[in-house]
Amino acid sequence: MSNDAIELLSKIVFPELIKTLYMVLVAVVFSTFFGFILAIILTVTDKNGLKPNKYIYQVLDTVINIVRSFPFIILIVAIIPLTRFIVGTSIGEKAAIVPLTIAASPFIARLIEGTLKEVDRGLIEAARSFGASDMQIIFKIMIKEAIPSIISVITLAVVSILGATAMAGAVGGGGLGAIALTYGYQSFNETVMYGTVFVLIIIVQIIQLSGDFLYRKLR
Repeated sequence: MSNDAIELLSKIVFPELIKTLYMVLVAVVFSTFFGFILAIILTVTDKNGLKPNKYIYQVLDTVINIVRSFPFIILIVAIIPLTRFIVGTSIGEKAAIVPLTIAASPFIARLIEGTLKEVDRGLIEAARSFGASDMQIIFKIMIKEAIPSIISVITLAVVSILGATAMAGAVGGGGLGAIALTYGYQSFNETVMYGTVFVLIIIVQIIQLSGDFLYRKLR
């Protein structure tokens, strides 16, 4: 490996890799938290839920569908004022976390909603007959039974967020996406561009294998 290649890896690629992992980790934590809350509200207020409320469900359903309809790169630009208000800037990995979280939360909410609704209704009715409260049914029955599927949902979300960080790099988000575009595509350096893609593939494989392992252990 040439000195130029070593210098590129040590001074540019590795620091941007850390930024990418930071963006993914923080965005996954926040989007999973908000996604869980949205999913529980949607499940509970659904017409077949524990506390049906068509107005709350329809409002949340509409908002989630609207956010999910935005292409991510357009969403980044559209919420720049909000991003600046929250983190004080619209450039860098901290700024990228805001649109990543906003884009991923409805996606996770929909998937977790689906897993919660797949829980056997017989278990829920049995818990009700024993006097379990709604909170006990949600956390001790529904979520507990859906944990393996939720792990799969979060694994899918992590991979999706990782892919979105590359698009964030196109508008100043930093990370490996910015490296591939700036030092690879725009500088006509195919080694950097395809090398970055290879690194992303390795990360995705690690994420997917880890998620599959946890799913099999918890199932």
